Amino acid sequence: MKPVKLGVVGCGVVGAIHIKNAVESDLINVVAVADQVEEKAREAAQEFGIKKVYSSGKLLMEDPDVEAVVLALPTGIRAALAIHAFSRGKHVLLEKPAAMNVNELKQIAKARGELVCAFCSSRYRFLASADFVTDFIAGGALGKLRVVRCRVTSAAGPPPDKTPPPWRVNKRLNGGGILVNWGPYDLDYLLGITGWSLKPKLVLAQTWQIPPQLECHVAPGSDAEEHVTAMISCEGDTVIMFERGECVAAQPESAWQLIGTKGSLQLRMTSEKGKKIIFNNTSKEKGVFSKTVWEGEEDSTCLYSGPSEDFARAIRENRQPKTGIEQAMVIQNITDAIYASAEQKRAIEINEGGE
Repeated sequence: MKPVKLGVVGCGVVGAIHIKNAVESDLINVVAVADQVEEKAREAAQEFGIKKVYSSGKLLMEDPDVEAVVLALPTGIRAALAIHAFSRGKHVLLEKPAAMNVNELKQIAKARGELVCAFCSSRYRFLASADFVTDFIAGGALGKLRVVRCRVTSAAGPPPDKTPPPWRVNKRLNGGGILVNWGPYDLDYLLGITGWSLKPKLVLAQTWQIPPQLECHVAPGSDAEEHVTAMISCEGDTVIMFERGECVAAQPESAWQLIGTKGSLQLRMTSEKGKKIIFNNTSKEKGVFSKTVWEGEEDSTCLYSGPSEDFARAIRENRQPKTGIEQAMVIQNITDAIYASAEQKRAIEINEGGE
C-alpha cells in the first residue's frame, strides 16, 4: 500500500504521540506539522525528521503534498479546521470528542463530501480483546441484552506538581469535562463491541463539578463536570448504565459489564497486565457458572497507531473507518442528551438532544 502523506496539526502532548506513531508506520508518511506556537512545531519536526513546518493548520492544508490531516487540538477549534481541510480536499482524523455538539458535527458531516473522516474515540477497539468480545457477543452467547454497564471512578491524589491544562475541564474550550474526555472511549467501545446494534432513545443524567477541597486538581476557572452518571434507555428494552468520575471522594472503581438473558460478560476496556474476560453462563441444572474466555497481555501501542493506520487504510481502500461520521453522531447525540438532562433536570429524548 502506498503510504498516505499526512500532516499533523497540533504538536502538544497528543499531537506528539500521533507523530511518533505515524513516523513508525509503513502505511503513513508524515510530510508536515503545524502548531500556532511555531517553535513547538519546529521542535517536533526536528525530533522526527519532518521537512515541512507551518505556523497554522490552514497554511498546512494549502500544501499539495498533504493528502490527509490529524487534528490534535482542543475541541473548541477543531470543527472550523476540519471543514477547511475538507474544502481543500484533505481527509481528516479527529481527536475525541468528535465536536462541541451534534450541530457542529452535522456541519463537519456536510462538508466531508466523499472524503474520509475518522475519529479517535475508536482507540480501545483496536485491542485484541475487543475483537474477541465483539465476535463473542455476535455469536449470541449472552442472549438478548438487558444491561450494558460502565462504571469508572478514580480517587483524588495529592495536589499536582503542575497546574492542569486550562482546556481540560472547560465548557468553552473542550465542550465539557470528564464526559467528553473519557465518555467517547467508553461509549464507542460499548456500542462498537455490540455491533452498533443499540439504538439510544432516552437519557436521564446528572453531572457534578469537582468538590471545593479538591479544586487544585483542575485549572483555575474550570467550569465543567468531573463526575457524571447516566441511564440511557435503548430500543428493545436494553439500558446502558454509565458513570465516569475523576478526583472523586471515594476509592477507585472500574468495571465494564454486559448482562443478557442467557449470560453476562465481565470485561476491561483498558489494556493491563493479567487481563481476563469472564463469561457467566447459565443453565437450568447449574444456575450461573463462570469461566475465563479470554486472557492475555495486550500491546498498548495500538491505542494510538490503530486509529491512524485504520484511517490510512480507509483512504487507500475507499471504505469507512472503524468509527466514522455515522458512529460519531450516535456518541455525540448521547453526550448532548446527557448534558441537556443534567441541566434541565429531566429525561431527554435523543431527538431532543440533536438527531
